[in-house]
Amino acid sequence: MNYKIIIGILAAAIGFISYIPYFRDIFLKKTKPHLFSWFIWTLISGTAFFAQIGEGAGSGAWVVGLSSILCFSIGVLSLFQGERKITLSDWIALSGAVIGLTLWQITSNPLLAIIFVTIADALAFIPSFRKAYYKPDEETAITWLASSFKFTLALVATETYGLTTVLYPLSLVITNGSFLIMLLIRRKILRKTNIET
Repeated sequence: MNYKIIIGILAAAIGFISYIPYFRDIFLKKTKPHLFSWFIWTLISGTAFFAQIGEGAGSGAWVVGLSSILCFSIGVLSLFQGERKITLSDWIALSGAVIGLTLWQITSNPLLAIIFVTIADALAFIPSFRKAYYKPDEETAITWLASSFKFTLALVATETYGLTTVLYPLSLVITNGSFLIMLLIRRKILRKTNIET
């Protein structure tokens, strides 16, 4: 069996397993996902999956397709147990993501699709980043760590390398990793502040 297929399967398996603690914490009401982020990520990862498949990413795209399904599931749960505070920056991020997806539809160019989707995905982090900055304990850190790792594996599993097949998963390694670092730093700062007061 081709080693890239094995790595693609491993990345998808890690992707699936990484969401188990997240779903558990949602049901335990410890984690409160932001509705806007998760529905935007559903659209974005679905778009990226089809663009990557069209450009020959092969098994490297599997984790992106699976992520779209899992993001949709979390989006549905966030309707009932997610963050309910919606700010102007959330609406701006949502608008930016929708504009990015609309531009992709107009161009029908896979590379432009990935560029627009990558920008839209970064904008989709704004609502979750804002919420997690103030409430870092309402996120499941292990899921963000595993997400960064699974997209690293997805890069290795990619069968045809090019900007279209690599840009989106590379951006996810960076954004998921940055989100995790912010969570850990904010938790440490808030715990230190609570101890001192």
